[in-house]
Amino acid sequence: MAKSNSFSKREIEKRKARRKKEKQQRRIERREVQSDSFEDMIAYVDEFGVITDTPPEPKKEEKIELESIEISTPKMEVTEEDDLKGRVGHFNYNRGYGFIKDFSGRNEYFFHISNAPADISEGDRVAFELEQGDRGMNAVNVTIIE
Repeated sequence: MAKSNSFSKREIEKRKARRKKEKQQRRIERREVQSDSFEDMIAYVDEFGVITDTPPEPKKEEKIELESIEISTPKMEVTEEDDLKGRVGHFNYNRGYGFIKDFSGRNEYFFHISNAPADISEGDRVAFELEQGDRGMNAVNVTIIE
């Protein structure tokens, strides 16, 4: 048994020595291979976002003014219609305010009782105009339509 045990130990040592020699040989080969120059490693991105190895042509560059870049969401542009139409979705008579949902179903606008008739209630169909308020667009000149 002692002979077989020592034979396997010698085989393991031979294998380790062979791997070490192969690793050293690979290291020498990597050193011999010339590395690429810095210019060969540079990559460029063209105006379409494609990576290329050729630099962009200077005449194609477009000047962009910093003021023209919008970082936030654009403000909603109001169409200049005389009267928008909608339905009163919520109205609190005690506090004197409510919300009108326009018939397109996308937007809901705040209104105050001072800009609406006194007999307005939930569910009424109304025509209104829009005005920029502190917290967004507000409905003003609210009139009940039949």
